[in-house]
Amino acid sequence: MAAESGKRVGVIGAGMVGVCAASYLQREGHSVFLVDPNTPGEGASFGNAGAFNASSVTPVSSPGVVKKVPGWLRDPLGPLSLRWSYLPSILPYLWRFVRAGGEEKVHAQARALRPLVGATLSALQPLVKDAGAEHLVHQRGHLYVYRSAESLAKDGFAWALRRENGVEGDEFDADELRQLEPTLSRDYVRGLLVRENGHTSNPFGLVSALCEHFVRNGGAVVRAEALGFRLDSGRLTAIRTDAGELAADMAVVATGAWSKPLAASLGDKVLLETERGYHLMIRDPEVMPNIPTADGDGKFVATPMDTGLRFAGTVELAGLHAPPDWRRARILLQQGRKMLPGLAAHHAEDRLSVWMGHRPATPDSLPVIGHSRTTRDVIYAFGHGHVGMTSAPMTGRLVADLVAGRKPSIDIAPFSAQRF
Repeated sequence: MAAESGKRVGVIGAGMVGVCAASYLQREGHSVFLVDPNTPGEGASFGNAGAFNASSVTPVSSPGVVKKVPGWLRDPLGPLSLRWSYLPSILPYLWRFVRAGGEEKVHAQARALRPLVGATLSALQPLVKDAGAEHLVHQRGHLYVYRSAESLAKDGFAWALRRENGVEGDEFDADELRQLEPTLSRDYVRGLLVRENGHTSNPFGLVSALCEHFVRNGGAVVRAEALGFRLDSGRLTAIRTDAGELAADMAVVATGAWSKPLAASLGDKVLLETERGYHLMIRDPEVMPNIPTADGDGKFVATPMDTGLRFAGTVELAGLHAPPDWRRARILLQQGRKMLPGLAAHHAEDRLSVWMGHRPATPDSLPVIGHSRTTRDVIYAFGHGHVGMTSAPMTGRLVADLVAGRKPSIDIAPFSAQRF
């Protein structure tokens, strides 16, 4: 039941960010409903690497990365690819992306991200406890591995940025790596373990469990597509959807890569793109790492999950509507077999599954969190890029602060939609 002071709040988007926001709002006595045309958790939350990486303070655009981009783009199956037909559409975004990679800006972006991502497991804990989903969240750390000292040195700026923001990593040599993770290729000679990081062994299962608890507690899920807002003298009265209007005192926009037109309808022109990510899963793998492991050169992650071994990563810039390029998922299998030589050289197709999803990305790798330009009754919570799963719990807390009219528990000024 909603408290006397509780508001009727519509959360648009039922991914990890939306479900965490809805859960925190419900805990404070608001009457909350989720709006999504699809099953909760079936968007970007479904196929990510499952990471809760408190160490994820490194923006995608940084001094070292911008120099590597031309080489990556020349390799059609490298960590970053661009559909050239999409270039005219994405040019303004790419211009801002390059500008965001200046050293001073990157240090400021990392400082802004740390309190958002650093609290991930502590902010998630009460939600998973209430939902009976603690078995889906693990804190074994996150391992970054390199094939040479030179490769690690190339990531030196990123590691310095992490250390500057209080992230500690234990370094391992080749022999120590073997003991820590015996399944890894002997080609890896350096590793860094960030112990504060965690992961979920079933991202879709976790979102589903949180959403089911939300519904058991009186929340509603409306299967509809949000089209805009009805305002009366600057105050929100309803969310407009393809299934009619839904009365609401406040709304939260958490529709990930699809948030741009909703923000534009309120006068906020946000530079938001989709960084299309792929995964490949092996059911019943021959070997599996115990700790989620990231390849420092290939920019992909191997995560042990309840349903098998997931390889996730790469970025493709091609918009929301181009068909998937499944070669980008298949290349993850080739890279994964090099990482984990105990995997079979061939797998039956019925043991493999591939997926593509849309990371909602901004040029400076900072999400959009805060009030809309037109009305304080609509709050933005989107654009989390590579750290959606990680920053969702704290974003949920911040949304609850904003709906209650409290000062947010961390500085959200860097996340303003008006920065564009």
